[in-house]
Amino acid sequence: MTSNKTEDKDMRSVVELMDLRDKRALITGGSGHIGSVVAQTLIDLGATISILDLDIRACKKQAQLFNRVRAESAYPFSCDLRDERRTRLVVNKVIEKMGGLDILVHCAAYVGTTQAPGWAVPFEEQTVGAWEDATRVNLTSVFVMIQEAKKALSESGSGSVILFSSIYGFVGPDFRLYDGTEMANPVGGAVSKGGLIQLTRYFATMLAPRIRVNAISSGGVRRNQPKVFQERYVARTPLGRMAVEEDMKGAVAYLASDLSAYVTGHNLVVDGGWTAW
Repeated sequence: MTSNKTEDKDMRSVVELMDLRDKRALITGGSGHIGSVVAQTLIDLGATISILDLDIRACKKQAQLFNRVRAESAYPFSCDLRDERRTRLVVNKVIEKMGGLDILVHCAAYVGTTQAPGWAVPFEEQTVGAWEDATRVNLTSVFVMIQEAKKALSESGSGSVILFSSIYGFVGPDFRLYDGTEMANPVGGAVSKGGLIQLTRYFATMLAPRIRVNAISSGGVRRNQPKVFQERYVARTPLGRMAVEEDMKGAVAYLASDLSAYVTGHNLVVDGGWTAW
């Protein structure tokens, strides 16, 4: 009995597709909650990474932990992404240190818990200064970094950019969740995250075919929110829980690797079904 099935001997296995050995990655916000998980995911898949954040001590501590497991697998860098000149310089320093760049992951952001004057306060007290600072970190820095990294990512042969957005980048907040709490949802955060999704589409077409650009929009991640907020959030989520950082690992592994070699301009929503209603 003969088979009509044609075998493609060049077809790679899933394990081979997700292998990031010899790949070099830069992670902004790399010592934060999400950024640390991104860093661990890329390290697990074999990549060498540069951890970029505001606090150089936190970056060095995290890099040391990774380097104990695999020598010279992680490098620490510090930069205030509000500063255009320093942002451009640090991108080039990273590329020089690692000898190139294959993956850029942008996690750095002003979020609801960010402590900055005029930011996580009632709407009437939110300031233009805080709005502009958040926009520079959340959105403008992506524009700046891709300008500097474009050549290296193009030369990679498998350049991948991953931008962390949010469900509030494409749907409005449900403010009933916040009633009776001191939690804040600054308007500048939602607007800048929405801008990231459009920036994803723009760069996906402009940088093709050499560089893929995709976004991850996460829902609420459980940390130390008030119990009443968590209960309300869970009740509204089809999968019946808030996210944990580990829930981002699969999305990052997919978009960073050749598992998604034919995917660009996509916004991968990781929200437990929140936006499916």
